[in-house]
Amino acid sequence: MNAGAIATLDAPPVNAAPQDMELVRHQAVVAAKGHEDRVVSRDDRLKQVYWLDLVKVTRWQAFVETTLSTPWVVLTLVFFYLVQSTGSWWWLIPGLLCSFYVFLTGLRQAHNAFHYSVGIPRLGCDLLMTWLSLVMTGSMHAVQFNHLHHHRTNGGDDDVEGFTAKLSWWQALLVGPYFPLKLHWFALKNARPAQKRWIHAELALGAVWGAVVIWLTLAFNQWWLAIYWGSMLLGQCGTGFFAVWTVHHGCHGTQFIARTQRGWLKNLISYQMFHHVEHHLFPAVPTCNWAKLGKRLDEAAPELRSMQVY
Repeated sequence: MNAGAIATLDAPPVNAAPQDMELVRHQAVVAAKGHEDRVVSRDDRLKQVYWLDLVKVTRWQAFVETTLSTPWVVLTLVFFYLVQSTGSWWWLIPGLLCSFYVFLTGLRQAHNAFHYSVGIPRLGCDLLMTWLSLVMTGSMHAVQFNHLHHHRTNGGDDDVEGFTAKLSWWQALLVGPYFPLKLHWFALKNARPAQKRWIHAELALGAVWGAVVIWLTLAFNQWWLAIYWGSMLLGQCGTGFFAVWTVHHGCHGTQFIARTQRGWLKNLISYQMFHHVEHHLFPAVPTCNWAKLGKRLDEAAPELRSMQVY
């Protein structure tokens, strides 16, 4: 097989459309630019890691990725409804657990959409981000802008998404409510006009949804919807810690660029969201293939797995 490099492509993915190949080529260049000062980015062993076959997403994988959070959304709403209908607050426990997985699976979906690696057309990825903006609150296009900027700067002074990685764990938790506001402000200030339109539309839809929830709560006493809405706002406040600090803390030197995760049970629980060094080195590879990529990295550069999330 041909060898794939970080910043160059030596062979196209199987059945890749021309526009998809251009996206993969662009993401590979971004990966190299974001890590120019890192020792790992100049490691010749990584140039022997074949990864282009992992870019392809099957129809079944695309279906799974686009519907991943749906069962958790339904379960969360059911449990929160049971809190109100039965009067038992014990239902809040499974409801909050399911809402955590709404956010986790939603982040996985949104993250693949950020890189247009869901396996659906580009417009479909944009619409998926808009839907997830309603499900999770906020604007996923704003988060996308910051995430791609994070790949280009990775730990630099203007890396807005990655700033919590330089804090202690309790500081990363403490700045939780500020983190999503900072992301949205930076995106609204610096995004291109086309992306700003998506951001404005998602924020407007979110405001309408919030108003509907408040109206249903006050006018019809349907406060179980307010619990769901509040749980998503709480999830947004936790992203600076759970989505950034956990995978980047202690990695802002010159050797390591991110942490990773091994162990089938740990990755089952976390929906494989913690293969982060794999993602930074090969951002065009979708989440569903990160475990395979991790095995190839383990063979080429086993020390990269020494920095694990947990």
